[in-house]
Amino acid sequence: MSAKRLPVLLGFLIAVGPISTDMYLPAFPAIARGFDDNAAPQYSLAAYFVGLAIGQMTQGALSDRLGRRDPLLVGMAIYTAASLGCALCWNTTSFALFRFLAAVGCSAGVVIPRAMVRDLADGHAAAKMFSQLMLVMGVAPVVAPMLGATVVLFASWRMIFFTAAIYGVVAFIAAWRLLPDTLPPERRTRIGLLPVIIRYGAILRERSFLSHAATGAFTSACLFAYLAATPQIFIGGFGWTAPEYAALFGMNAIAYIGYNQLNPLLVRRFGVGRVISVAVAVLLAACVLIAALAWYPLGALALVAALLLSEFGFGLVTPCAMVGALTRHQAHAGSASALLGTLQYIGGAISGLAMGILSDGSARPMGAAMLLCAAAALLAACARPRLQFALAEG
Repeated sequence: MSAKRLPVLLGFLIAVGPISTDMYLPAFPAIARGFDDNAAPQYSLAAYFVGLAIGQMTQGALSDRLGRRDPLLVGMAIYTAASLGCALCWNTTSFALFRFLAAVGCSAGVVIPRAMVRDLADGHAAAKMFSQLMLVMGVAPVVAPMLGATVVLFASWRMIFFTAAIYGVVAFIAAWRLLPDTLPPERRTRIGLLPVIIRYGAILRERSFLSHAATGAFTSACLFAYLAATPQIFIGGFGWTAPEYAALFGMNAIAYIGYNQLNPLLVRRFGVGRVISVAVAVLLAACVLIAALAWYPLGALALVAALLLSEFGFGLVTPCAMVGALTRHQAHAGSASALLGTLQYIGGAISGLAMGILSDGSARPMGAAMLLCAAAALLAACARPRLQFALAEG
């Protein structure tokens, strides 16, 4: 497969993540009514993030041992079957369980393409390729909520998960027919469970990885608080329709993509370290504004503007944190990528549960959670070693 087409395919595979979350966000009120449980959507989102966290730990080690392609194919098969289970579930518990299983399968599509990028590139080249992936997968957050809103208007919310299963089938076939394995047999590891656990411990003790991973994890937790809370805030609180909310989400996704595509230019000019520092500071400023508007509302449009500003931080911190965390771990990029994703989705699970428990129909729980996470991301960014960026900026 050509070098130009590979980022397109990898981006399509990574997009299974946002497809699995963003498409059903406009259906949160319908799902709550269907199960007669207002917290059911948030519980399912938290279960999904727990599944991603656990699944990525497994997928990282498997991909380092067996190669990238085969674990990815198995993961897409599990995701497809579990998505069908979500469409056929009967209560909150079964829905959360199938969402958990879907996430375990989906984790292959989240972690393995990132490891494949690390197999092929480093430093600025890796940042550029990550941004190309983000551009391709960025279509999903724009299209997915609009598709989900359309389904809710004309059919049952369950059709959303039949659609997700179809996406899984297409992803499986594309990976099977087109994807090369970027990890040759001579570079694969042949170790058991205990050495894998020891490896994870060694990666976690490395300051550059831990500080960048924590920065990315708190940034992701901030984003996931927004994902879990905004359907009820705008649809339930402000009385927006599902298509109106989908349009809002699509607009924010476009802003995310636009900011993300600035990343290679900014990294080339200023380096990974400076980009992270500025982006985290802007994210914190945006979250201060969001929290202020949550306690002293000025209307829906003011909150929309503040959320658009927060996308600057989301769009720039995530790819730079990936590069910074993985730079020193080429020999076991799968494990490092899995651990990175696990930390991100643990934060997402906590955010989702918090939004389900604390939800009161207002923006206050979201504002408080986003502000806390952004402040923690800034502290983690301040702990990064300066020496790290000599390679990343070169």
